[in-house]
Amino acid sequence: MLALLVRLGGILGLSIMAALIKLASERGIHLAEIIFWRQFTTLPIILAFAALTTGGVRQLATKRPGAHAMRGIYGAIGMVFNFGAVILLPLAEATTINFSAPIWAVILSIVLLKEKVGWWRCSAVLAGFAGILVITQPGGSHIPLQGALVAMGGAFMIALISIQIRDLSSTEKPMAIVFWFAVLSSLCALPFMPFVTKAHTGEEWLILLGIGLAGTWGQLMITAALRYGKVSSVIVMDYSAIVWATLLGFLLFAVLPPASTFVGAPLIIAAGIIIAWRERVVSKRRFADLRDSTSI
Repeated sequence: MLALLVRLGGILGLSIMAALIKLASERGIHLAEIIFWRQFTTLPIILAFAALTTGGVRQLATKRPGAHAMRGIYGAIGMVFNFGAVILLPLAEATTINFSAPIWAVILSIVLLKEKVGWWRCSAVLAGFAGILVITQPGGSHIPLQGALVAMGGAFMIALISIQIRDLSSTEKPMAIVFWFAVLSSLCALPFMPFVTKAHTGEEWLILLGIGLAGTWGQLMITAALRYGKVSSVIVMDYSAIVWATLLGFLLFAVLPPASTFVGAPLIIAAGIIIAWRERVVSKRRFADLRDSTSI
């Protein structure tokens, strides 16, 4: 229960961040500047948190700078797509298409990891893409095709990055992964700052600060949830994002999703749940086979 509540709090933080990104864009703040302040704000928070916990700032040290550099590049590209989707699309639609990340993860596992995928996950992939087609309605949708493609690109990057994080997590602590990603992605955005930065009002600075605080809060809570529960158990809370996105979209932008979103969203969500469940079943089977082989 604690893991579920912590994960729910983390998803709320990321949903608030998305709403503030959209607000910032409507105030004329450039995407590169939003990305920079989102990541740069994370650095003092992580440093202070690390200093106050067991191990101090030494726990941020790494022996794999190359892997972190690749994570930083991919992560920066992913933020361009995911933040861009929030800017181009209504919050609910951007969030729903973002749920297609597990679908892309299955495809990547086939292509990159040469993993064999059964009919359960294949069916889930087809159902997920059907949900995307229902929402985007190519040629006749209420949302721009460019925005839909950007959102799907963001979901693809999430899936690709998840493979990187899985590899990094075998040797690196979660706090170190978050810290070095913030450092490197801030450096990626920094060269654009002289060309895109403009004078801000006090309210705009509060929005930028809120983006950084809400994003860091969400990242840390999502990571902390995995200390108290398994991924397959807590991931169901991720789908609460559609509730927060719909609510925040209505309260801040007076926008409610059309019927097509409520038809397509369950297909995408069901696909993600089936994929998570099936991966749990497969991992249990592999563990049982390994245990049996070692006991012989």
